[in-house]
Amino acid sequence: MRTHTCGDLRISDLGKEVCLQGWVRFSRDHGGVAFIDLADRYGITQIVFDPEASSDVNSSELEEVMKTFTRESVVMVKGVVRNRVEGTEDARNPTGEIEVLIKEAELLNKSALPPMEVGDQKEGVLPGEDIRMKYRYLDLRRSEMIHAMEFRSKFMHLARQYLESQNFLEIETPILGRSTPEGARDFIVPSRIHPGSFYALTQSPQLYKQMLMIASMDRYFQVARCFRDEDSRKDRQPEFTQLDMEMSFVDMKDIQDMIEGLVAYIWKGLYGEDLKTPFMRVPYEVAMEKYGSDKPDMRFGLELTTLTDVVKDAPYEIFQKIISKGGIITGINIKKEYTVNQEIGRNEVDRYINYVKKIGMGGLTWMRAKDGTLDSNIVKYFTPEIIEDLKVKMDVQDGDLLFLLAGPKKATLEGAGTLRKKIAEDLGLIPADVHQFLWLVDCPMFEIDPASGKRDSFHHPFVLPDENYEGGSSFDLVLDGNELGSGSLRIHKPEVQRKVFELLGMSEEKMETDFGFFLDALSYGAPPHGGIALGIDRFVTILLGKDTIRDTIAFPKNKMGQSNLDSSPAKVEDSKLDELQIMSMAIDDLDFEDIE
Repeated sequence: MRTHTCGDLRISDLGKEVCLQGWVRFSRDHGGVAFIDLADRYGITQIVFDPEASSDVNSSELEEVMKTFTRESVVMVKGVVRNRVEGTEDARNPTGEIEVLIKEAELLNKSALPPMEVGDQKEGVLPGEDIRMKYRYLDLRRSEMIHAMEFRSKFMHLARQYLESQNFLEIETPILGRSTPEGARDFIVPSRIHPGSFYALTQSPQLYKQMLMIASMDRYFQVARCFRDEDSRKDRQPEFTQLDMEMSFVDMKDIQDMIEGLVAYIWKGLYGEDLKTPFMRVPYEVAMEKYGSDKPDMRFGLELTTLTDVVKDAPYEIFQKIISKGGIITGINIKKEYTVNQEIGRNEVDRYINYVKKIGMGGLTWMRAKDGTLDSNIVKYFTPEIIEDLKVKMDVQDGDLLFLLAGPKKATLEGAGTLRKKIAEDLGLIPADVHQFLWLVDCPMFEIDPASGKRDSFHHPFVLPDENYEGGSSFDLVLDGNELGSGSLRIHKPEVQRKVFELLGMSEEKMETDFGFFLDALSYGAPPHGGIALGIDRFVTILLGKDTIRDTIAFPKNKMGQSNLDSSPAKVEDSKLDELQIMSMAIDDLDFEDIE
């Protein structure tokens, strides 16, 4: 129906008769000469109604048609490509040297008054997220959102290209499965045919893809839609997309090499540049002790320094109590050169003290290096020898500011890691145009829940353990301080899988009820295998420099897990619930007089 898109025409098209269709973005009248910015996914072309330049056109009739062209109406125009008037060219727009002189026009569908501005917005003018989510079909017309959708589409196209070249099969696994006790909360789907029984929307294709390895499909991938009933955050959604992969007859390096090849191929396709591989490998313990995170951002300094041994003999009661309970002391040196443009005075120090309290820490101790020593209200508790050891351990120079945190090991390191990131953001130390990939390796098999004391899987219960069942063959891919995905070698022997379930406190009866089908599958010659899943939403969000994954998903849920667009979740008719033998009763509907 159209000869060109609104992003096609160039100076080389002068004199061509063309037909364009799109949306009226802006219109303006300059003394009888009307200008329209006609937009579609591909760009914007200026359309001109100029009666004096169109002697062969019924100007009055065309003018009446154009009066119906309200903002965001979808229209058709036919005309001739001509030069713009000298001095009116738009160098920012690829079509900015030309315009189309209208010969014929038609209103294809009139738009109501848009509740939000659709054109490119200046910073701070963009409407609130609730409005954008409610009218997402309008929000998606913005060039920024179009670019995000195109970028994401190209990302996935390149991923498929690479994996198919490596002999992977794209295989779909069920979305309706069974609920299992591991992982986040399930979304439950009742069965009409089997009253009282329920499906669960899959949180991950984990068991299915492992069974595909048993089925000899030795290289599998899937762009998998996954579901978790958890609170939305800027980097999480109730439904999300991951690039899921599994391979047979591999070790950890094989999987990591494959992913590095995949990411490098995507990188080259997106940016035309070679990505440096292999990625660095950072052991879990090192990541926690130096960066306070199992997804460390190593693009800036502010590394943590463990100081427990240095201050263990200091007569400082707070430190002594913590150390006696097995806690640690860790510190951050904010070097003088970091604060050249933004000095951290006493008021700022107090704000950081309040900040660490808000994130669950007891507080922090601070010292400032001055005249070759350390100055603080707690220095009196430290001997000159301890002060000197602190200076050496933390590489202290005059003008440096030291923050010390104390408490239980894991919580203190994580709190220090959060503070490290906060300081880096405040001081502008995080480079916006630099990306860094790394592998987190040497992860533990289990961890102890501090609240319940229960042993939990560090990643999931299908990771292949070492011979002592302490370490696991798992690893994470990290980009700029964000986990992109977790991978591992999998357990392929049923007796090992049973042992891991047992260590997690699962009874034999529970194993058979929840995982009997899988244990049975492992007994039929399961090969050594492993794999990984990469979060597509999060990956694309980081590469595009967005603050939230909601800006890279076509129709996301809001922070409350709701869709502003279609008002879901919503109540359903009682007749549908009756078919499922489900009773739904809101608190407002209860008749308390009937309750004994």
